[in-house]
Amino acid sequence: MARMDDPSNALAVALFSEILTADQLVRNRLSRILPKGMEISHFSVLNHLARAGVERSPAQLARSFHVTRGAMTNTLGKLEWAGYIHIRPDWDDARRKMVAISPAGRRARDSALAAISPMIGELIAELGEDKVRAMLPILRELRLKLEDG
Repeated sequence: MARMDDPSNALAVALFSEILTADQLVRNRLSRILPKGMEISHFSVLNHLARAGVERSPAQLARSFHVTRGAMTNTLGKLEWAGYIHIRPDWDDARRKMVAISPAGRRARDSALAAISPMIGELIAELGEDKVRAMLPILRELRLKLEDG
């Protein structure tokens, strides 16, 4: 067990403090910028479906976003109500459902992307593209290690 005065423990605390604080600040900014009524979780699911280009089951989406099926069902219900997704029965297994982005959902995602792109572009410009490119592999490796754990 690591002791509080262990330098590697202080490094871990500093790392996670920075990650958690940056996460909170980004979420706050995105919440203010996203189109009215759109939550970060809504945008994330729409963006995922738009990029994937194929249907996903609610269980697959829950796994992708590391949330419970109940949380994903709630998000999908709101997106379906807004007309941003279509949910249909899985033709191979009637117990399951499949989710696809609708044309309105694609437009909403594109609108949200257009709203947040200036903020992201500004951050990248301020940090410098080289620094951002250098950070990406490290952040990706950290995410993969956390996913394994």
